[in-house]
Amino acid sequence: MSIVILLTLAAGILVGIFLPQDFGGVIENLSSIMLLLLIFSVGIDIGLNREVLRRIKRLGVRILLIPLGIIAGSLLGGALAAVVLRSDLRESLAITSGLGWYSLSGILLTEAGNPVAGSISFLSNVIREMITFVAVPFLASHMNAYCAIAPAGATAMDTTLAIISKHTNSQTAVIAFVSGIICTMAVPVLVPLFC
Repeated sequence: MSIVILLTLAAGILVGIFLPQDFGGVIENLSSIMLLLLIFSVGIDIGLNREVLRRIKRLGVRILLIPLGIIAGSLLGGALAAVVLRSDLRESLAITSGLGWYSLSGILLTEAGNPVAGSISFLSNVIREMITFVAVPFLASHMNAYCAIAPAGATAMDTTLAIISKHTNSQTAVIAFVSGIICTMAVPVLVPLFC
């Protein structure tokens, strides 16, 4: 999946080089429509998986600890990066607020008038997903199953759920799914908050 993402990005760059400059407005409108469609499809996915919803009820409020820790850790990492790189704190927090959802965070930052931060957010969140595929087996075997959820962020409910499930257990997979949902719902709130 990660190779497909990189190839698609490279193809987009090549096509963008040959398109006229005024085509950017069309792309911006298409991006907004696709973003709404993506959020709608996430909602459908949640509604279709009734067994997950039953397991969530049994776990109660404790299930919120992992996604809240992921969000806090990501923001802390963004603040630390701002200090180390001597960059703008709000911009760094907006970039890290993507929580792995590269298709949304990049668009939100670009639409907020910061295409450079949008590009950085897109790339850093793609890299976060790639790191997740490599890190999950190590974290699950050398630390614990719950640690394997953290690098995934928002992607724990879709693209990285399979690898988390493979290297942990069904209980952890349910928690990862819920964590991914909560992180996904946080992204459209957090990114604009720091823009």
